Amino acid sequence: MYKVSMTIPAALRRAAERWPGETAIVENGAHTTWSELGDRATAIARALIGSGVRPGDRVGLWAPNSADWIAISMGVYAAGAILAPVNTRFTGAEAARVLRTAGARFLFTVDDFLGADYSRALEVDPELLGSLDVVVITRLEQFLGRGAGVDHTPAEAALTADDPSDVIFTSGTTGRPKGALLTHGSSTRTYEAWSDAVGLRHGDRYLVVYPFFHCAGLKSAVLACVLRGATIVPCPVFAVDTVMRLVRDERITMLPGPPSLYQSLLAADLSGYDRSSLRLAVTGAAAVPVELVRRMRDELGFASVVTAYGLTETTGTVTACRHDDPIEVVAHTSGRPIPGMEVRIVDTAGAPVPVGAPGEVLARGFAVMRGYYGDADATSAAIDADGWLRTGDIGVLDAAGNLRITDRIKDMFIVGGFNAYPAEIENVLLEHPGIAAAAVVGTPDERLGEVGYAFVVPRAGADPGDVLGWCRGRMANYKVPRYLRIVDALPLNRMGKVEKIELRRRARGE
Repeated sequence: MYKVSMTIPAALRRAAERWPGETAIVENGAHTTWSELGDRATAIARALIGSGVRPGDRVGLWAPNSADWIAISMGVYAAGAILAPVNTRFTGAEAARVLRTAGARFLFTVDDFLGADYSRALEVDPELLGSLDVVVITRLEQFLGRGAGVDHTPAEAALTADDPSDVIFTSGTTGRPKGALLTHGSSTRTYEAWSDAVGLRHGDRYLVVYPFFHCAGLKSAVLACVLRGATIVPCPVFAVDTVMRLVRDERITMLPGPPSLYQSLLAADLSGYDRSSLRLAVTGAAAVPVELVRRMRDELGFASVVTAYGLTETTGTVTACRHDDPIEVVAHTSGRPIPGMEVRIVDTAGAPVPVGAPGEVLARGFAVMRGYYGDADATSAAIDADGWLRTGDIGVLDAAGNLRITDRIKDMFIVGGFNAYPAEIENVLLEHPGIAAAAVVGTPDERLGEVGYAFVVPRAGADPGDVLGWCRGRMANYKVPRYLRIVDALPLNRMGKVEKIELRRRARGE
Protein backbone atom coordinates (compact mmCIF):
# COMPACT_ATOMS: atom_id res chain seq x y z
CA MET A 1 0.00 0.00 0.00
CA TYR A 2 2.83 2.41 0.78
CA LYS A 3 5.47 1.05 -1.61
CA VAL A 4 5.33 4.16 -3.81
CA SER A 5 7.22 6.96 -2.10
CA MET A 6 8.26 10.44 -3.15
CA THR A 7 10.85 13.02 -2.28
CA ILE A 8 10.09 15.58 0.41
CA PRO A 9 10.18 18.52 -2.08
CA ALA A 10 7.67 16.65 -4.24
CA ALA A 11 5.42 16.26 -1.18
CA LEU A 12 5.58 20.00 -0.48
CA ARG A 13 4.92 20.81 -4.13
CA ARG A 14 1.88 18.53 -4.04
CA ALA A 15 0.60 20.29 -0.88
CA ALA A 16 1.00 23.73 -2.52
CA GLU A 17 -0.96 22.54 -5.55
CA ARG A 18 -3.73 20.84 -3.56
CA TRP A 19 -4.26 23.47 -0.85
CA PRO A 20 -2.59 26.68 -2.11
CA GLY A 21 -4.60 29.14 -0.02
CA GLU A 22 -5.00 27.02 3.11
CA THR A 23 -2.93 27.73 6.21
CA ALA A 24 0.24 25.68 6.51
CA ILE A 25 1.78 27.41 9.55
CA VAL A 26 0.50 29.69 12.32
CA GLU A 27 3.11 31.49 14.41
CA ASN A 28 2.37 34.40 16.76
CA GLY A 29 -0.84 35.08 14.87
CA ALA A 30 0.85 35.19 11.45
CA HIS A 31 -0.45 32.73 8.85
CA THR A 32 1.63 31.14 6.06
CA THR A 33 -0.25 29.35 3.28
CA TRP A 34 0.97 26.19 1.57
CA SER A 35 1.66 28.20 -1.58
CA GLU A 36 3.69 30.75 0.38
CA LEU A 37 5.66 28.00 2.13
CA GLY A 38 6.49 26.43 -1.23
CA ASP A 39 7.68 29.78 -2.58
CA ARG A 40 9.76 30.43 0.52
CA ALA A 41 11.43 27.02 0.29
CA THR A 42 12.24 27.66 -3.37
CA ALA A 43 13.84 31.02 -2.53
CA ILE A 44 15.99 29.41 0.17
CA ALA A 45 17.02 26.58 -2.17
CA ARG A 46 18.14 29.10 -4.79
CA ALA A 47 20.14 31.08 -2.23
CA LEU A 48 21.83 27.90 -0.98
CA ILE A 49 22.82 26.93 -4.51
CA GLY A 50 23.98 30.48 -5.12
CA SER A 51 26.14 30.13 -2.00
CA GLY A 52 27.88 27.07 -3.44
CA VAL A 53 25.86 24.31 -1.77
CA ARG A 54 25.70 21.24 -4.01
CA PRO A 55 23.56 18.07 -3.94
CA GLY A 56 24.66 15.81 -1.09
CA ASP A 57 26.26 18.64 0.93
CA ARG A 58 25.25 18.70 4.60
CA VAL A 59 23.56 21.83 5.92
CA GLY A 60 23.30 22.36 9.66
CA LEU A 61 20.25 23.91 11.34
CA TRP A 62 20.65 24.90 14.99
CA ALA A 63 17.58 26.80 16.14
CA PRO A 64 14.30 26.45 18.06
CA ASN A 65 10.96 25.55 16.47
CA SER A 66 9.69 28.29 14.17
CA ALA A 67 8.08 28.93 10.78
CA ASP A 68 11.53 29.85 9.44
CA TRP A 69 12.90 26.48 10.62
CA ILE A 70 10.27 24.71 8.52
CA ALA A 71 10.95 26.84 5.43
CA ILE A 72 14.71 26.41 5.76
CA SER A 73 14.46 22.63 6.08
CA MET A 74 12.28 22.48 2.98
CA GLY A 75 14.73 24.72 1.13
CA VAL A 76 17.65 22.48 2.06
CA TYR A 77 15.82 19.46 0.64
CA ALA A 78 14.86 21.34 -2.53
CA ALA A 79 18.53 22.23 -3.09
CA GLY A 80 19.36 18.51 -3.03
CA ALA A 81 21.33 18.92 0.19
CA ILE A 82 21.15 16.84 3.36
CA LEU A 83 19.69 18.43 6.48
CA ALA A 84 21.73 18.08 9.69
CA PRO A 85 19.64 19.40 12.60
CA VAL A 86 21.41 20.21 15.88
CA ASN A 87 19.96 19.74 19.37
CA THR A 88 19.05 23.10 20.91
CA ARG A 89 20.25 21.87 24.31
CA PHE A 90 23.79 21.27 23.06
CA THR A 91 26.72 23.35 24.20
CA GLY A 92 28.99 24.91 21.60
CA ALA A 93 31.44 22.02 21.93
CA GLU A 94 28.68 19.42 21.47
CA ALA A 95 27.23 21.25 18.47
CA ALA A 96 30.68 21.57 16.92
CA ARG A 97 31.24 17.83 17.31
CA VAL A 98 27.94 17.07 15.53
CA LEU A 99 28.64 19.52 12.70
CA ARG A 100 32.13 18.08 12.23
CA THR A 101 30.80 14.53 12.21
CA ALA A 102 28.20 15.49 9.61
CA GLY A 103 30.83 17.32 7.54
CA ALA A 104 28.56 20.38 7.38
CA ARG A 105 29.73 23.29 5.28
CA PHE A 106 26.76 25.54 5.91
CA LEU A 107 24.81 26.47 9.07
CA PHE A 108 21.58 28.31 9.82
CA THR A 109 21.35 29.39 13.45
CA VAL A 110 20.12 32.04 15.89
CA ASP A 111 21.90 34.55 18.08
CA ASP A 112 19.33 34.73 20.87
CA PHE A 113 17.44 31.74 22.28
CA LEU A 114 17.03 31.33 26.04
CA GLY A 115 20.00 33.63 26.52
CA ALA A 116 22.27 31.69 24.14
CA ASP A 117 24.09 32.98 21.04
CA TYR A 118 24.71 29.79 19.09
CA SER A 119 27.08 31.22 16.50
CA ARG A 120 29.22 32.70 19.26
CA ALA A 121 29.12 29.38 21.13
CA LEU A 122 30.86 27.76 18.15
CA GLU A 123 33.92 29.94 18.82
CA VAL A 124 35.12 27.03 20.98
CA ASP A 125 36.14 25.44 17.65
CA PRO A 126 37.66 28.29 15.58
CA GLU A 127 38.75 25.95 12.78
CA LEU A 128 35.23 24.62 12.29
CA LEU A 129 33.67 28.06 12.56
CA GLY A 130 36.10 29.37 9.97
CA SER A 131 35.04 26.68 7.49
CA LEU A 132 31.28 27.17 7.96
CA ASP A 133 29.14 29.59 6.03
CA VAL A 134 26.93 30.78 8.91
CA VAL A 135 23.59 32.52 8.36
CA VAL A 136 21.75 33.95 11.37
CA ILE A 137 18.05 33.37 10.75
CA THR A 138 17.07 36.91 11.72
CA ARG A 139 19.05 38.02 8.64
CA LEU A 140 17.41 35.48 6.33
CA GLU A 141 16.00 38.13 3.94
CA GLN A 142 19.51 39.40 3.22
CA PHE A 143 20.68 35.83 2.59
CA LEU A 144 17.94 35.27 -0.01
CA GLY A 145 19.64 37.82 -2.25
CA ARG A 146 22.29 35.20 -3.02
CA GLY A 147 19.71 33.34 -5.07
CA ALA A 148 19.15 36.07 -7.65
CA GLY A 149 19.14 34.50 -11.11
CA VAL A 150 19.72 30.98 -9.76
CA ASP A 151 17.63 28.04 -11.02
CA HIS A 152 17.14 25.34 -8.40
CA THR A 153 15.00 23.01 -10.49
CA PRO A 154 17.83 20.80 -11.86
CA ALA A 155 18.92 19.92 -8.31
CA GLU A 156 15.37 19.17 -7.17
CA ALA A 157 14.49 17.24 -10.34
CA ALA A 158 17.56 15.03 -9.91
CA LEU A 159 16.45 13.89 -6.46
CA THR A 160 15.04 10.40 -6.04
CA ALA A 161 13.26 8.71 -3.18
CA ASP A 162 16.43 6.70 -2.51
CA ASP A 163 18.58 9.80 -1.96
CA PRO A 164 19.55 10.79 1.60
CA SER A 165 17.51 13.60 3.11
CA ASP A 166 18.74 13.96 6.69
CA VAL A 167 21.48 13.01 9.08
CA ILE A 168 19.73 13.12 12.45
CA PHE A 169 21.76 12.61 15.58
CA THR A 170 20.68 10.37 18.43
CA SER A 171 20.01 12.07 21.75
CA GLY A 172 23.36 11.06 23.20
CA THR A 173 21.88 10.06 26.58
CA THR A 174 23.75 6.75 26.39
CA GLY A 175 27.02 7.98 24.90
CA ARG A 176 28.46 9.87 21.93
CA PRO A 177 25.73 11.05 19.53
CA LYS A 178 25.69 9.23 16.19
CA GLY A 179 24.08 10.52 13.01
CA ALA A 180 21.40 8.30 11.44
CA LEU A 181 21.31 8.75 7.66
CA LEU A 182 17.69 8.78 6.47
CA THR A 183 16.23 9.02 2.96
CA HIS A 184 13.45 10.95 1.24
CA GLY A 185 11.51 7.81 0.40
CA SER A 186 11.73 6.26 3.86
CA SER A 187 10.51 9.55 5.31
CA THR A 188 7.47 10.08 3.07
CA ARG A 189 6.49 6.41 3.04
CA THR A 190 6.74 6.13 6.83
CA TYR A 191 4.60 9.17 7.52
CA GLU A 192 1.93 8.31 4.98
CA ALA A 193 1.53 5.05 6.90
CA TRP A 194 1.85 6.74 10.30
CA SER A 195 -0.76 9.37 9.44
CA ASP A 196 -3.23 6.70 8.36
CA ALA A 197 -2.57 4.65 11.48
CA VAL A 198 -3.01 7.43 14.03
CA GLY A 199 -5.82 9.20 12.16
CA LEU A 200 -4.19 12.53 11.24
CA ARG A 201 -6.59 14.39 8.94
CA HIS A 202 -6.57 17.17 6.40
CA GLY A 203 -7.49 20.33 8.31
CA ASP A 204 -6.20 19.18 11.69
CA ARG A 205 -4.46 21.87 13.72
CA TYR A 206 -1.24 20.35 15.04
CA LEU A 207 0.59 21.87 18.02
CA VAL A 208 4.24 20.86 17.78
CA VAL A 209 6.04 20.85 21.12
CA TYR A 210 8.45 18.14 20.00
CA PRO A 211 11.67 19.82 18.81
CA PHE A 212 12.16 20.01 15.07
CA PHE A 213 15.74 18.72 15.37
CA HIS A 214 14.37 15.24 16.14
CA CYS A 215 12.30 12.78 14.09
CA ALA A 216 9.26 13.36 16.30
CA GLY A 217 9.14 17.04 15.38
CA LEU A 218 10.58 16.98 11.88
CA LYS A 219 8.94 13.81 10.55
CA SER A 220 5.82 12.91 12.55
CA ALA A 221 4.86 16.58 12.81
CA VAL A 222 6.18 18.78 9.98
CA LEU A 223 6.35 16.11 7.27
CA ALA A 224 3.10 14.43 8.31
CA CYS A 225 1.35 17.82 8.09
CA VAL A 226 2.80 18.38 4.60
CA LEU A 227 1.49 14.99 3.53
CA ARG A 228 -1.97 15.47 5.06
CA GLY A 229 -2.55 19.21 4.75
CA ALA A 230 -2.73 19.84 8.50
CA THR A 231 -1.82 23.23 9.97
CA ILE A 232 1.47 23.38 11.90
CA VAL A 233 1.58 25.46 15.09
CA PRO A 234 5.22 25.54 16.30
CA CYS A 235 5.96 25.83 20.03
CA PRO A 236 9.64 26.58 20.79
CA VAL A 237 9.56 25.97 24.56
CA PHE A 238 7.18 23.83 26.58
CA ALA A 239 5.30 25.47 29.40
CA VAL A 240 1.83 24.42 30.54
CA ASP A 241 0.38 27.94 30.25
CA THR A 242 1.90 28.48 26.79
CA VAL A 243 0.61 25.17 25.47
CA MET A 244 -2.88 25.62 26.88
CA ARG A 245 -3.18 29.17 25.53
CA LEU A 246 -2.31 27.87 22.07
CA VAL A 247 -4.78 25.00 22.45
CA ARG A 248 -7.49 27.51 23.31
CA ASP A 249 -6.62 30.31 20.87
CA GLU A 250 -5.70 28.17 17.85
CA ARG A 251 -8.36 25.50 18.40
CA ILE A 252 -5.73 22.75 18.44
CA THR A 253 -7.00 19.29 17.48
CA MET A 254 -3.74 17.32 17.55
CA LEU A 255 -1.34 17.47 20.50
CA PRO A 256 1.34 14.76 20.50
CA GLY A 257 4.08 14.49 23.10
CA PRO A 258 6.05 12.24 25.42
CA PRO A 259 4.29 10.92 28.53
CA SER A 260 5.88 13.68 30.62
CA LEU A 261 4.00 16.36 28.65
CA TYR A 262 0.61 14.92 29.53
CA GLN A 263 1.69 14.27 33.12
CA SER A 264 2.58 17.97 33.40
CA LEU A 265 -0.83 18.97 32.05
CA LEU A 266 -2.62 16.57 34.38
CA ALA A 267 -0.73 17.95 37.37
CA ALA A 268 -1.78 21.55 36.56
CA ASP A 269 -4.98 23.50 37.10
CA LEU A 270 -6.52 23.71 33.61
CA SER A 271 -9.91 25.00 34.66
CA GLY A 272 -9.39 28.33 32.87
CA TYR A 273 -8.63 26.82 29.46
CA ASP A 274 -11.04 25.66 26.79
CA ARG A 275 -9.72 22.35 25.50
CA SER A 276 -12.87 21.17 23.74
CA SER A 277 -11.11 21.22 20.34
CA LEU A 278 -8.65 18.49 21.34
CA ARG A 279 -9.24 15.32 19.36
CA LEU A 280 -6.05 13.30 18.97
CA ALA A 281 -3.02 12.56 21.12
CA VAL A 282 -0.08 10.41 20.06
CA THR A 283 2.51 9.47 22.62
CA GLY A 284 5.66 7.40 22.87
CA ALA A 285 9.37 8.15 23.47
CA ALA A 286 9.18 6.07 26.65
CA ALA A 287 7.15 3.26 28.14
CA VAL A 288 3.61 4.64 28.44
CA PRO A 289 1.80 3.96 31.73
CA VAL A 290 -1.65 2.43 31.35
CA GLU A 291 -3.14 4.82 33.88
CA LEU A 292 -1.85 7.79 31.91
CA VAL A 293 -3.77 6.74 28.79
CA ARG A 294 -6.96 6.49 30.83
CA ARG A 295 -6.47 9.92 32.40
CA MET A 296 -5.67 11.53 29.04
CA ARG A 297 -9.08 10.43 27.80
CA ASP A 298 -11.06 11.02 30.95
CA GLU A 299 -9.47 14.22 32.30
CA LEU A 300 -7.87 15.98 29.30
CA GLY A 301 -10.73 15.12 26.96
CA PHE A 302 -8.92 13.52 24.02
CA ALA A 303 -11.35 11.54 21.89
CA SER A 304 -8.51 9.36 20.64
CA VAL A 305 -5.21 8.46 22.30
CA VAL A 306 -2.74 6.48 20.21
CA THR A 307 0.59 5.00 21.23
CA ALA A 308 3.47 4.32 18.86
CA TYR A 309 7.06 3.17 18.97
CA GLY A 310 10.15 4.03 16.98
CA LEU A 311 13.73 5.24 16.97
CA THR A 312 15.74 7.81 15.06
CA GLU A 313 17.36 4.82 13.36
CA THR A 314 13.95 3.75 11.99
CA THR A 315 12.95 7.19 10.68
CA GLY A 316 11.07 7.60 13.94
CA THR A 317 8.48 4.82 13.64
CA VAL A 318 8.34 1.01 13.77
CA THR A 319 4.90 0.25 15.20
CA ALA A 320 1.72 2.18 15.88
CA CYS A 321 -1.70 1.52 17.28
CA ARG A 322 -4.51 2.32 14.90
CA HIS A 323 -6.79 5.20 15.83
CA ASP A 324 -9.76 2.84 16.00
CA ASP A 325 -8.03 0.21 18.16
CA PRO A 326 -9.77 -0.75 21.41
CA ILE A 327 -8.61 1.13 24.51
CA GLU A 328 -7.08 -2.09 25.87
CA VAL A 329 -4.71 -2.30 22.89
CA VAL A 330 -3.76 1.37 23.09
CA ALA A 331 -3.27 1.29 26.85
CA HIS A 332 -1.16 -1.85 26.91
CA THR A 333 0.83 -1.82 23.64
CA SER A 334 2.53 0.32 21.00
CA GLY A 335 0.56 -1.36 18.25
CA ARG A 336 1.62 -3.35 15.22
CA PRO A 337 4.36 -2.72 12.66
CA ILE A 338 3.45 -0.20 9.97
CA PRO A 339 3.22 -1.77 6.48
CA GLY A 340 6.68 -2.69 5.21
CA MET A 341 8.24 -3.08 8.66
CA GLU A 342 8.92 -6.27 10.65
CA VAL A 343 9.54 -6.84 14.36
CA ARG A 344 11.00 -9.84 16.14
CA ILE A 345 11.91 -10.48 19.79
CA VAL A 346 15.14 -12.33 20.60
CA ASP A 347 17.05 -13.55 23.62
CA THR A 348 20.63 -12.64 24.51
CA ALA A 349 21.91 -15.24 22.02
CA GLY A 350 19.83 -13.75 19.21
CA ALA A 351 17.31 -16.60 19.07
CA PRO A 352 13.57 -15.80 18.73
CA VAL A 353 11.56 -16.12 21.94
CA PRO A 354 7.96 -17.41 22.26
CA VAL A 355 4.95 -15.11 22.00
CA GLY A 356 4.51 -13.31 25.31
CA ALA A 357 8.14 -13.69 26.39
CA PRO A 358 10.39 -10.62 26.83
CA GLY A 359 13.55 -10.04 24.83
CA GLU A 360 15.36 -7.46 22.74
CA VAL A 361 13.31 -5.83 19.98
CA LEU A 362 14.75 -6.13 16.47
CA ALA A 363 13.32 -4.17 13.53
CA ARG A 364 13.72 -4.59 9.78
CA GLY A 365 12.29 -2.86 6.73
CA PHE A 366 12.29 0.22 4.51
CA ALA A 367 12.34 2.71 7.41
CA VAL A 368 15.65 1.48 8.83
CA MET A 369 18.42 4.03 8.35
CA ARG A 370 21.14 3.67 5.72
CA GLY A 371 23.59 3.63 8.61
CA TYR A 372 25.40 5.98 10.96
CA TYR A 373 27.00 8.71 8.89
CA GLY A 374 30.76 8.20 8.64
CA ASP A 375 30.77 5.36 11.18
CA ALA A 376 30.86 1.95 9.52
CA ASP A 377 31.81 0.16 12.75
CA ALA A 378 28.80 1.52 14.65
CA THR A 379 26.56 0.70 11.70
CA SER A 380 27.68 -2.93 11.52
CA ALA A 381 27.23 -3.26 15.29
CA ALA A 382 23.66 -1.99 15.03
CA ILE A 383 22.43 -3.70 11.82
CA ASP A 384 23.21 -7.34 11.05
CA ALA A 385 23.81 -8.92 7.65
CA ASP A 386 20.10 -9.70 7.27
CA GLY A 387 19.07 -6.09 7.86
CA TRP A 388 17.82 -6.47 11.43
CA LEU A 389 18.40 -3.40 13.61
CA ARG A 390 19.12 -3.97 17.29
CA THR A 391 17.01 -1.41 19.12
CA GLY A 392 18.33 -1.87 22.65
CA ASP A 393 14.74 -2.02 23.90
CA ILE A 394 13.11 -4.88 25.78
CA GLY A 395 9.69 -5.81 24.49
CA VAL A 396 6.98 -8.46 24.22
CA LEU A 397 4.83 -9.40 21.22
CA ASP A 398 1.29 -10.65 21.81
CA ALA A 399 -0.57 -13.16 19.67
CA ALA A 400 -2.03 -10.37 17.50
CA GLY A 401 1.42 -8.93 16.77
CA ASN A 402 1.09 -5.91 19.07
CA LEU A 403 4.34 -4.79 20.65
CA ARG A 404 4.66 -3.84 24.30
CA ILE A 405 7.89 -2.08 25.28
CA THR A 406 8.83 -2.96 28.82
CA ASP A 407 12.10 -1.05 29.14
CA ARG A 408 15.50 -0.17 27.79
CA ILE A 409 18.06 -2.94 28.22
CA LYS A 410 20.31 -0.46 30.00
CA ASP A 411 17.50 0.53 32.44
CA MET A 412 16.71 -2.96 33.70
CA PHE A 413 18.28 -3.75 37.07
CA ILE A 414 18.69 -7.07 38.87
CA VAL A 415 17.54 -7.45 42.48
CA GLY A 416 18.95 -10.60 44.07
CA GLY A 417 18.85 -12.42 40.73
CA PHE A 418 15.41 -11.16 39.66
CA ASN A 419 15.01 -8.83 36.69
CA ALA A 420 13.26 -5.58 37.64
CA TYR A 421 11.84 -3.35 34.93
CA PRO A 422 11.48 0.33 35.91
CA ALA A 423 8.61 0.94 33.48
CA GLU A 424 6.54 -1.79 35.13
CA ILE A 425 7.15 -0.32 38.58
CA GLU A 426 6.43 3.20 37.33
CA ASN A 427 3.09 2.00 35.93
CA VAL A 428 2.06 0.83 39.39
CA LEU A 429 3.25 4.05 41.05
CA LEU A 430 1.16 6.11 38.61
CA GLU A 431 -1.97 4.28 39.69
CA HIS A 432 -1.54 5.94 43.12
CA PRO A 433 -4.12 8.73 43.42
CA GLY A 434 -1.57 11.15 44.88
CA ILE A 435 1.17 10.73 42.29
CA ALA A 436 1.48 12.79 39.09
CA ALA A 437 4.80 11.44 37.76
CA ALA A 438 7.34 8.82 38.74
CA ALA A 439 10.70 7.47 37.63
CA VAL A 440 12.57 4.45 38.96
CA VAL A 441 16.26 3.57 38.63
CA GLY A 442 18.47 0.85 40.01
CA THR A 443 21.09 1.74 42.59
CA PRO A 444 23.88 -0.45 44.06
CA ASP A 445 23.19 -2.56 47.15
CA GLU A 446 25.77 -4.66 48.99
CA ARG A 447 23.44 -7.58 49.66
CA LEU A 448 21.17 -7.72 46.61
CA GLY A 449 23.42 -6.21 43.95
CA GLU A 450 20.90 -3.51 43.05
CA VAL A 451 17.64 -2.18 44.45
CA GLY A 452 15.05 0.28 43.19
CA TYR A 453 15.12 4.00 43.90
CA ALA A 454 11.90 5.90 43.05
CA PHE A 455 11.58 9.62 42.37
CA VAL A 456 7.97 10.74 42.71
CA VAL A 457 6.20 14.00 41.81
CA PRO A 458 2.95 14.40 43.81
CA ARG A 459 -0.25 15.71 42.27
CA ALA A 460 -0.99 19.34 43.06
CA GLY A 461 -2.18 19.64 46.65
CA ALA A 462 -1.90 15.90 47.33
CA ASP A 463 0.04 14.07 50.04
CA PRO A 464 1.08 10.65 48.68
CA GLY A 465 1.54 9.27 52.19
CA ASP A 466 3.25 5.88 52.62
CA VAL A 467 3.94 5.11 48.96
CA LEU A 468 6.28 2.19 49.62
CA GLY A 469 3.72 0.58 51.89
CA TRP A 470 1.13 1.07 49.17
CA CYS A 471 3.48 -0.61 46.66
CA ARG A 472 4.01 -3.69 48.81
CA GLY A 473 0.41 -4.69 48.36
CA ARG A 474 0.60 -4.38 44.60
CA MET A 475 3.87 -5.88 43.39
CA ALA A 476 6.41 -8.55 44.23
CA ASN A 477 8.74 -7.59 47.05
CA TYR A 478 11.84 -7.39 44.82
CA LYS A 479 10.08 -4.84 42.62
CA VAL A 480 9.17 -2.54 45.52
CA PRO A 481 11.65 0.38 45.58
CA ARG A 482 13.97 0.34 48.55
CA TYR A 483 14.21 4.13 48.51
CA LEU A 484 11.80 6.90 47.58
CA ARG A 485 12.28 10.63 47.19
CA ILE A 486 9.53 13.23 46.69
CA VAL A 487 10.59 15.84 44.10
CA ASP A 488 8.98 18.87 42.48
CA ALA A 489 9.84 17.71 38.95
CA LEU A 490 11.77 15.01 37.09
CA PRO A 491 14.83 16.02 35.03
CA LEU A 492 13.93 15.86 31.32
CA ASN A 493 15.92 16.17 28.12
CA ARG A 494 14.67 18.28 25.20
CA MET A 495 12.60 15.36 23.91
CA GLY A 496 10.77 15.09 27.22
CA LYS A 497 12.47 11.83 28.16
CA VAL A 498 13.41 11.41 31.80
CA GLU A 499 17.16 11.75 32.33
CA LYS A 500 17.76 8.41 33.98
CA ILE A 501 21.54 8.99 34.04
CA GLU A 502 21.00 12.08 36.20
CA LEU A 503 18.61 10.16 38.50
CA ARG A 504 21.13 7.34 38.93
CA ARG A 505 23.73 9.93 39.89
CA ARG A 506 21.39 11.43 42.47
CA ALA A 507 20.44 8.02 43.85
CA ARG A 508 24.05 6.95 44.27
CA GLY A 509 24.95 10.28 45.82
CA GLU A 510 22.41 9.71 48.54
